[in-house]
Amino acid sequence: MNHIPVLLRESLDGLNIKPGGIYVDGTLGRGGHTLEIAKRLTTGRIIAIDRDADAIKEAGEIVSEFGGLVSCIHGNFRDIAVILDEMGIDKVDGMLFDLGVSQPQLEDTERGFSYKHDARLDMRMDRRDTQTAYEAVNLWEEERLRFTFYKYGEERYAGQIARAIVRKRNVSPITTTMELSDVIISAIPAAARRERQHPAKRCFQALRIAVNNELEDLSAMLGAAPGLLKESGRICVISFHSLEDRIVKDSFIDKAGKCICPKDLPVCVCGAVPILKLITKKPITPGSEELKQNPRARSAKLRIAEKI
Repeated sequence: MNHIPVLLRESLDGLNIKPGGIYVDGTLGRGGHTLEIAKRLTTGRIIAIDRDADAIKEAGEIVSEFGGLVSCIHGNFRDIAVILDEMGIDKVDGMLFDLGVSQPQLEDTERGFSYKHDARLDMRMDRRDTQTAYEAVNLWEEERLRFTFYKYGEERYAGQIARAIVRKRNVSPITTTMELSDVIISAIPAAARRERQHPAKRCFQALRIAVNNELEDLSAMLGAAPGLLKESGRICVISFHSLEDRIVKDSFIDKAGKCICPKDLPVCVCGAVPILKLITKKPITPGSEELKQNPRARSAKLRIAEKI
């Protein structure tokens, strides 16, 4: 298996794994984290979830040697409460969520995630979903496209790009990743095209996030997960860009019972009750050795919290 799990040692340490514990890997991907958790279990169990049916099939084969220790579930981690309830599980000892997009998804030309390969615009994590990047690019209003590129991609030329897309689709639909990439490149100043980062990267990221409702799903999961942890159970979340990390950080702080009363009040009246304890005050990031082996990990941030 060539896949290199990001922040693997730090994640496993953060989970504080018990051999007989029950764990959730909410983003199975290539199975790297699940595999290493399973190796540390004896009578325990791990529930591995992924939106991508291909990931369930491929990673399921990798972890099949562990038999009943590992259950692979095709689903969305936002539905974690429903998934565990259907399995007859009340509480778990730990949860891990790696929010990165797997390399096989990016490299699979049929999936339409990448600006490096020509493919039909798709970008669905779960191919059961009906909305694709094609519908977003060709049917969304200009303002919605502009907002998407600016908010989710932090694209400074969001307005120009949205206008260029509308002009192009008024002539003929934009059907492939290369067509979209060409429109994006044509809409930005020449100097921006020469930057080290590919000119279409931010917009493709933004479309993927929007099409898959990634930030909404993340917020829903963070709202449900703490209530499903046993006392002293840990939740570990690995994010890869600032929007995700901010949501994780704010959610953990909120559930750690941070008082929101005005500073001039002599006593707390907001009623903040902590249900989590912050294990990481600042996020854990990859060390130099990991970055040598896996440069794609450079933007990863791990935050850990513990159920009180």
